[in-house]
Amino acid sequence: MDYGHSERSSGATVLPTAIKILVAGSFGVGKTTLVGAVSETRPLRTEEVLTESGVGIDDLAGVEAKQTTTVAMDFGRITISDDLVLYLFGTPGQDRFSFVWDELALGAIGAVVLADTRRLADCFPSIDYFEGRGTPFLVAVNCFDGARRYRLDEVQAALNLDPGVPVLLCDARQRESVKEVLITLVEHAMKVRYARRTE
Repeated sequence: MDYGHSERSSGATVLPTAIKILVAGSFGVGKTTLVGAVSETRPLRTEEVLTESGVGIDDLAGVEAKQTTTVAMDFGRITISDDLVLYLFGTPGQDRFSFVWDELALGAIGAVVLADTRRLADCFPSIDYFEGRGTPFLVAVNCFDGARRYRLDEVQAALNLDPGVPVLLCDARQRESVKEVLITLVEHAMKVRYARRTE
C-alpha cells in the first residue's frame, strides 16, 4: 500500500495529514523501545554504545544494564488512515543532548512524557520543557518488570501536574499499549487546541 497519498472519490491526489509527536523522558526510560514497538516501518535510530567518556556525566542509576544511548533522535511512523499519518520523534534523554529538543519540537502537536516510577523525578525536565512551550503532553508510566506500582492519581500528585494532563499506564514493548497512549495524546492535543481557540 502506498502511504504517500490517498485517492479521493473525485480522483484527485491528496497528501495525508502528517501529525508530529515527540516521545520524551529521561535516559533509559524506554523511548526507543516505544517508537520501535509501534512504527510500521523500521525505525530510524541514532543509538551509540555507552563509553567510559560518559562516566560521571550519564546517570545510570536504575538502568545499570543499559549499553546504548540515543544521541540525536529515534524516528518512526504509523498510519492511522489513508489521510492521517503519525510521525514519532524520540528525543535523547541526557541533558548534554538537550540542544536537539528545540529542533525536534518544531511543529509537534503534542508529546508523550515517558515515566519510570523508580526514577519519577527524572520526568521534571521534560514536563517543564513542554509546559514552558505550551505543548500539550501526557505522562505515560512505563510498567517495568519488578517496579513498584502506584495509582495514577499518586503519580499525578507527585509530578505536580495540572489536573487536565492525562496520566496513564503503558508497556512500551507492546504495540496495542503504545497505540492507546498515542490516541489519548492526539485526543488531548485536539481538546487543548480547541479550548485555546475558543478562549
